[in-house]
Amino acid sequence: MARPRSSGYDDQRELILQHAAALFAQQGYTATSMNQVAAACGVSKAAVYHYVRDKNELLALVAEAHVHRLAQVVADVMAEPLDAEARLRELIIRFVREYASARNEHRVLTEDVDLLEPERREQVLQVQRGVVAAFADAVAAVRPAMKKAELHKPLAMLLFGMINWMFTWFRPGEPLTHEQMAPLVADLFFGGLVAVNPPARLTATPPKPTTKVPTKARTPKPSRPSTKETTL
Repeated sequence: MARPRSSGYDDQRELILQHAAALFAQQGYTATSMNQVAAACGVSKAAVYHYVRDKNELLALVAEAHVHRLAQVVADVMAEPLDAEARLRELIIRFVREYASARNEHRVLTEDVDLLEPERREQVLQVQRGVVAAFADAVAAVRPAMKKAELHKPLAMLLFGMINWMFTWFRPGEPLTHEQMAPLVADLFFGGLVAVNPPARLTATPPKPTTKVPTKARTPKPSRPSTKETTL
């Protein structure tokens, strides 16, 4: 008979996934060791192996959890009573918001999914295809002629191109937050540059400058090239 899991099993595994995602995002999957994951979690390496078979399964769990969360966002929006334009706009806004709380997981999904074992990789890609198809259908619902011209999926991928790589350059609060950025992305996709309106606080009269010690500017971490079939 299998030994029952402790009441804190799921919480501990979630903690391990969070720390692993952070390490994979910061230094890459191949450069991260299980010893480093264990140290970040404050447990022994043997304890980590109690929750995952090996490092590749750890990568799979991070990627799977994130892509399934994105699929759930799509399902939630699709279940709401919205017209076509409002539904596509809501999809865009919620994805930008989701990325705000899952920057590490999204980077892992974007850059390291091809390192998964073939069967697990295909499972992740299958969910990705469903998300892409949902966005493409949402585009076609707003502009039916795009589906007839077989442009609805390319347009959906162009949209993903705007939001997928924000983690490589976007620094929340400098000066925008993800919450403020989300409607800008939607406005730009729907109406182009002329449709974009800056958030109210950015158009207000700026405060008088104060003397402060200059700080060293942060250099964004360069992204690794990706050749994925679909990238979310």
